[in-house]
Amino acid sequence: MNVASQKGVLRRGWSAAVGDYAIAGGWTLRGDALVVGDAAGGVYAFDGKSGASAWARQGAHDGGVLAMTIHPSGTAFATAGQDGRVLIWGVAEGQVKQAIDIGSSWVENVAWSPDGQWLAVSCSRQVRAYGVDGAEVWRSDDHPSTVSAIAWSSEGELATACYGRVTFFDAPTGELRQKLEWQGSLVSIVLSPDGDIVACGSQDNSVHFWRRSTEQDYMMSGYSAKPSALAFNETGTLLATGGGEAVTVWSFQGSGPEGTRPGVLEFHVQPVTTLAFARREMRLASAARDGTVAVWSLERDGKGRSIGSAVLAGIGAELYWRPDGRALAALDARGGVTVWRIG
Repeated sequence: MNVASQKGVLRRGWSAAVGDYAIAGGWTLRGDALVVGDAAGGVYAFDGKSGASAWARQGAHDGGVLAMTIHPSGTAFATAGQDGRVLIWGVAEGQVKQAIDIGSSWVENVAWSPDGQWLAVSCSRQVRAYGVDGAEVWRSDDHPSTVSAIAWSSEGELATACYGRVTFFDAPTGELRQKLEWQGSLVSIVLSPDGDIVACGSQDNSVHFWRRSTEQDYMMSGYSAKPSALAFNETGTLLATGGGEAVTVWSFQGSGPEGTRPGVLEFHVQPVTTLAFARREMRLASAARDGTVAVWSLERDGKGRSIGSAVLAGIGAELYWRPDGRALAALDARGGVTVWRIG
């Protein structure tokens, strides 16, 4: 990290390194630890305050880690990898509690339900749900194409995105609840906190969204690249999107965003790779392929200003706000793990 480049609310914290591209991670409950998985298959835990290594497990996934999810209790997490396995870990001791063999295909997505009762995974054209004991509860029929993204709704439903549609499944049974169709390849998905709005980035450089209550669909176009980075704020009134060098923020207040102009946040000189909102605050963090990180203070209409910035050693991979909002962690393509205190 270029310490001299830190500005504004980003204050010096700590930095560490993992063995390869730092591909996924997350904070445990209260931010006591930060866990990270890398492209070489290693899984690591760092003390949340000092950055000291708590434990490291090399080669946990043959071929590399692809995804990670923290259990809502904050005491466990799950990793998925190219070896067709999902591993459920204890945070404190760094031991695998359950190993689930999915098959020969990559397990690309993994997510705990908000209540912590179900673990969803996607592998090729299927999604599957598991209980906390690692036992399979149900699996879906094949989707029309590879499942690109999954997300849990606040109502205990699992949403999946693939070519041509978003599908909602009942968590306990796998029963099909709703299908929203659109002719295009959907590459990312995010749900509003109340579960009514589902937004997806599309391969055709647009953002498509539906209001589930009406099944009305809309499209936001004009992006220079596919918008793989999407994030709702905690109230569901702002949707931040990548899809180019600028961050575009749409306001869902009132009758928006239809017929309104979004906020456009300009700082990065290469495409935005990841976005994350802080809890309970109108603060958004963004990172880009040029390694730059920015923190923004937003207004209700989506407009905002930069209040902090820094530069990473490699491409910005992921951003994670500590649960209390007083620290921000960044992972980068060179294996860097950087944490700033927030002033």
